[in-house]
Amino acid sequence: MAIKVLVIDDSALMRALLTEIINGAPDLEVVGSAPDPIVAREMIKSLKPDVLTLDIEMPKMDGLEFLGRLMKLRPMPVIMISSMTELGSGATLQALELGAVDFLPKPRMENISLLKEYSAEIREKIRAAFGARLKSTVAAKPAPLVAAPRPNMPCAALSARLLNEKIIAIGASTGGTEAIKDVLATLPAQVPGIVIVQHMPETFTASFAKRLDSLSKVRVIEAQGGEKIEPGHAYLAPGHSHMLVKKSGNGYVTELTKEEPVNRHRPAVDVLFRSVASLMKGNAIGVILTGMGKDGAQGLLQMREAGAWTIGQNQESCVVYGMPREAALLGAIDEVVPLSEVSERIMSRLRALDRQGQRS
Repeated sequence: MAIKVLVIDDSALMRALLTEIINGAPDLEVVGSAPDPIVAREMIKSLKPDVLTLDIEMPKMDGLEFLGRLMKLRPMPVIMISSMTELGSGATLQALELGAVDFLPKPRMENISLLKEYSAEIREKIRAAFGARLKSTVAAKPAPLVAAPRPNMPCAALSARLLNEKIIAIGASTGGTEAIKDVLATLPAQVPGIVIVQHMPETFTASFAKRLDSLSKVRVIEAQGGEKIEPGHAYLAPGHSHMLVKKSGNGYVTELTKEEPVNRHRPAVDVLFRSVASLMKGNAIGVILTGMGKDGAQGLLQMREAGAWTIGQNQESCVVYGMPREAALLGAIDEVVPLSEVSERIMSRLRALDRQGQRS
């Protein structure tokens, strides 16, 4: 049976284009299209779609207000489709916080090859959304703003040696904007440098970095390339480039490259993880979070084989259990934990490594 999709957009041309793209797959069917949320509300009741595509700027009620009401009253998978502008990126991030599963920019019709690539991507995202765990069911309770230490694991300060020689590498895709936010928001300011790849368009990563920075004790920036990786700082790969870690003097720096996509992504998690595996050996912690596909699995395996400690998000707390699943199947993960425990496990491992270093 085909996955039933309802398209919501105030542009008749966009509704027609999205309908044609989605109906081009035998396992997908657009059961209706609505010009605004008011009409969509009645169509949801009568057509019972499995997945919605939702624009942000619409008449009568904007997409964010509609999404907020929908997720409270009738939670269902939603993919946001909005224009790629700085304003649109901020609104899209807000939509993900409200419970949208994923997002895409509006398709561009001037280039046939790009349109074909877009068509494949939106179909894949609809399939993933259909099987996604919605935000309201991902966890029994949200992660606290500050991670509470367990009684047997006091929050002792980490040594300067450990802070400067270790690196934490994080990779995520679908559902990752909220997962990364939850991890960073529960880490203390005193942590080794963090490098992050999240699959998203280049017009979104700057806004995402600013959002993370406002919610975290660590300083979060969008990497420009050449930044010294410092303790208490996190560096997010920009949406247009792969990010690697390179040695520079007595420390490490970020490096950006526009080489071909890996696993259809640029930035790719595998590119980051492989550079960390090659350079850092056992001086790293690798974390793979919720996401569609297999990007990061091979790189995490290389990190583990090089001596790094690796953590994977468990199935029950993932929006889409794709990337962590592929990593687990490869034997790339040392410990599998719920999202709410990821930051705690990172800190526990760092403290253990610090004690080992002080004894040696």
